[in-house]
Amino acid sequence: MNGLHGVAGCLLAAVLVASPALAEDAVAYRETQLGLYVTASEAYALMQDNDRAILIDVRDPVEIKFTGFATPTDIHVPWMLADRDHFNAGAKTWPMIKNTDFEAQVRAELKSLEVAENDPIIVMCRSGSTRSAPSADVITKMGFRQVYSVTDGFEGSKLEGGASKGVRAVNGWRNSGLPWSYEVDPDVVWYPAE
Repeated sequence: MNGLHGVAGCLLAAVLVASPALAEDAVAYRETQLGLYVTASEAYALMQDNDRAILIDVRDPVEIKFTGFATPTDIHVPWMLADRDHFNAGAKTWPMIKNTDFEAQVRAELKSLEVAENDPIIVMCRSGSTRSAPSADVITKMGFRQVYSVTDGFEGSKLEGGASKGVRAVNGWRNSGLPWSYEVDPDVVWYPAE
């Protein structure tokens, strides 16, 4: 496997760092310690250019079941999980609780894939808001130096008008024509800690 190299690698790195999703442009809850951000399309381009790049999906398995899965995902470990034992009547949904095994599970997966400190790691949640950034920070604390948060996530942004107002149909992995499927790779699927 080859890393970013030569002029092409430098140009791609410059584009990723100088993209509109710079740290100062990111909303506070999307900010990461490293300040490294990519759109879904930029993440896919990085993966095409660098076969050492790793894509981690941090969504709950239920989300993936109903919305799909990025085909080139290397690791799936949820940051938050739906608490199916407690329904929140006020919010009319199940609460999300933190996956207390997240760090250990991600660490084990990264080790099994022999991911090096300088390999690009791309973290993606649903919309790039509250899960990919804190997940990226945990991975950064593990000693990895190129941890990117996908700013538009798997589903992207909501439509602001029309009959489908509120539907996540703008940008994101699924809406950018990138490879995805409703079928989840059994070698990547997350299993709870035993």
